[in-house]
Amino acid sequence: MTQPFLSIRGIQKVYGSVTAVKNVTMDIAEGEFMTFLGPSGSGKSTTLYILAGFQDPTAGDILLKGRSLLATPSHKRNIGMVFQRYTLFPHLSVGENVAFPLRIRRRPQAEVADRVKAALKLVRLEGFEDRMPANMSGGQQQRVALARALVYNPPVLLMDEPLSALDKKLREEIQYEIRRIHQETGVTILYVTHDQEEALRLSDRIAVFSQGEIDQIGSGPELYADPATRFVAGFIGDSNFVDTEIVAVDGKQARLALPGGGIIDGVPLHGAVRVNEKASLLLRPERIDLQAGNADGLLVGEVRDITFLGNNIHVLVAPSGAEPISVRLPFGHPTLAGLAPGAMVGMTFNAYDAHAFAS
Repeated sequence: MTQPFLSIRGIQKVYGSVTAVKNVTMDIAEGEFMTFLGPSGSGKSTTLYILAGFQDPTAGDILLKGRSLLATPSHKRNIGMVFQRYTLFPHLSVGENVAFPLRIRRRPQAEVADRVKAALKLVRLEGFEDRMPANMSGGQQQRVALARALVYNPPVLLMDEPLSALDKKLREEIQYEIRRIHQETGVTILYVTHDQEEALRLSDRIAVFSQGEIDQIGSGPELYADPATRFVAGFIGDSNFVDTEIVAVDGKQARLALPGGGIIDGVPLHGAVRVNEKASLLLRPERIDLQAGNADGLLVGEVRDITFLGNNIHVLVAPSGAEPISVRLPFGHPTLAGLAPGAMVGMTFNAYDAHAFAS
């Protein structure tokens, strides 16, 4: 069996009566881009700080190429780190900031000059060696921080919400640059964010954190198409949840009674739910079709709002006895012709596109 490049084994972190991280376990392959995704307080940053050596775990271990890192101080782990705040030295030039990790490692001057030049080229800041941080934009400063973290070729690069202080356009530009740098260098990246779109753009795999634990690990398409828990279903992508009742269970599939009397069979079932119990049905907005004036849909409701969003149209439909449901149709969909708020529409969807979770 091949030894994992980086292993997190049963990590826990307890602060008094509060358990911030609970038994976090995962393996990360060499060269992988792994993102820790979750809301504030879910344990993702604490796990990253334990990896960096800034905090000690209450229990568990961190193994790099089979060797524990816990007894190694943070400054000797040879792990790169990029923070939300750029943490550049304001009194040092760009070149001096990037050179700092090499100088404390006492690398020869010629090597320092070559590596600084290569690192700045990698982040597309050639010729900025003499610029002071105060005279640079936020995006440029974050590129300098990235160059400084990569200049000594660390085996692992940790990034904690590095783009959250940037505006949307600039954030997307730097996301592209981070992805490009990862592809060019092959460095293993562990990235923390609360932004699901950012995680989907960047990651090979995503670990979804909730209340100090990992709910699910998978690629973006895996998490979106087959969420393991209701939390993951609601956190990854846009989602509707409809209260239903279990009519029958066949292995890992269920027959559900919908509000208004509709029945749907063969819905993937998650968790231990029995007949006559309530279940929460996940419906993705783009997986629902509408038919105007059709009372034969699985759900029937009144159109409350229609919003033009460019290449798609958002329709808000209120079924009887259920919360309003978001539907997203492509621009030019035939049902949209003449559709207006107040109209009655039927909603149809496939069982295999939906998921049922214990309420």
